[in-house]
Amino acid sequence: MTIARRSLTGERVGRLPASGIRRFFDLAAGTEGVISLGVGEPDFVTPDAFRNAAVRSIQEGKTQYTSNYGLLALREAIAEHTKQLRGVTYDPKGEILVTVGVSEAVDLALRATLNEGDEVILADPSYVAYLPAIVLAGGVPVPVPTTEASEFRLLPDDVRKAITPRTRAILLGFPNNPTGAVLRPEDVAGIAALAREHDLLVYSDEIYDRLVYGAPHRSILDEPGMQERTVYLAGFSKAYAMTGWRVGYACAPAEIIEQMMKIHQYTVMCVPTAAQYAALEAIRNGEADVRRMVAEYDARRKRMFERFNAMGLHCFEPRGAFYCFPNVSSTGLSDDVFCERLLLEEKVVVVPGNAFGDRGIGHIRACYAASMEKIDDACDRIERFVGRQRR
Repeated sequence: MTIARRSLTGERVGRLPASGIRRFFDLAAGTEGVISLGVGEPDFVTPDAFRNAAVRSIQEGKTQYTSNYGLLALREAIAEHTKQLRGVTYDPKGEILVTVGVSEAVDLALRATLNEGDEVILADPSYVAYLPAIVLAGGVPVPVPTTEASEFRLLPDDVRKAITPRTRAILLGFPNNPTGAVLRPEDVAGIAALAREHDLLVYSDEIYDRLVYGAPHRSILDEPGMQERTVYLAGFSKAYAMTGWRVGYACAPAEIIEQMMKIHQYTVMCVPTAAQYAALEAIRNGEADVRRMVAEYDARRKRMFERFNAMGLHCFEPRGAFYCFPNVSSTGLSDDVFCERLLLEEKVVVVPGNAFGDRGIGHIRACYAASMEKIDDACDRIERFVGRQRR
């Protein structure tokens, strides 16, 4: 009798698709002369002072585990930073957890608070990891369509329509990856009112909160009564040019942080010690570096936005993060085909919008965290490519 062999992998993970971004990096690997606008990563080197702080910690022999919660000095600095920035107070000893980037913070928050079958509302399009993270935590993603006409904002009326008796939480990722959208004050107030009315949690991923242009960032924490029902997620990767250091953090009520810490404790123990010392220097003394880099991103943002519209690829003006999200449907090509052919014919990497949700279809994501010279060169190549499609 032949016994059927069991699958070597679990069903939940097996149902997840691979990242729609990774395929284009694999295609570009090893190709000479490629300009990548695909990676959501600052092109700036981590500032000297931050790197030197990490080196100094190693030289001083600070190479042991830290607390599972993270260095107390770092948590205290995060508490002070958050108080100054958001006007709320967190206890560094029980309401702050230092994580391996914000990606781990998102994962921990979901796993610590969701029960099987709980629904989580989020914007479509949004960051590629959100849907898989919700599924892996046993939740059910409920994408709410956003539109170019409303600048890809998550509108309270649309959120209200998506709420059911199974709704547990709303996941906010604004400023938004991939669109560059930001929420208006009335959007944030409306979403907060819904969370209070329906007793919902809010996971607020604000990794791009310092990368805003033309108006201050509005956080869900700015709304009354939201601190006790919000898991605030932030970190060092984007604004401080520290992607490879992998330092993020979560601020939340102690009962949530404790559960997040248990998962963190059993999986990664703690964030690498030297990276935490680099982050401590960054949050204490890095404000001038942040302002310098944000000013440069703003100039690049304007250049790329203008170039896309000038070549006939309609692009709404992004007000946050470091992405443009132009509509390429006027070329007659799908976003997948556009990206594949652009790479093959002009050696420029951008990401198809469908990687971020159904409402991304027909768009591409282009990252302006690249030098002005590279942006101009890439836009020249894209314009050449677009011109050939319209002959």
